[in-house]
Amino acid sequence: MALSAVLIAAAKMLPKSKVMDIGPDFMPLCIGALTFVLAAVLLFLSVKNFKMHAAELENAEIADCDYKRVLLSILLVLVYVFVLQSIGFIVSTLVYLPLQMLVLAPDDRRGRKDIIQILVIDVIFTLVVFFLFRYGFKIVLPAGIFTINL
Repeated sequence: MALSAVLIAAAKMLPKSKVMDIGPDFMPLCIGALTFVLAAVLLFLSVKNFKMHAAELENAEIADCDYKRVLLSILLVLVYVFVLQSIGFIVSTLVYLPLQMLVLAPDDRRGRKDIIQILVIDVIFTLVVFFLFRYGFKIVLPAGIFTINL
């Protein structure tokens, strides 16, 4: 919730658009508000479940953190952010999403069928987001090395 509040505050500091009704603060405000509400719901449900299962949780073992996946996810996000402008949204997202999904997928969900499903989701999601921003929000995403006139 605190990070969402920081995101909302930072979005409010972005300059307003003089050309369009929707400015650069629109999506960060939406994401910040949505994550704030979801975090509040998660906090409420966690406290409620903790109170209900307090006795069971006293003897429970905490699973070890998979540091390899965490570090690989951070590395993928950093590379994605740095290449997004130069390579472009479509290409960088088509490469980033399946890699991130494979990193986060359980070991038993990395078969041929799962990879095909991930690639289908990747293409559909990337194109939906591209066209939503391009024609719905009238915001042009970075074209990068490939200029696409869709």
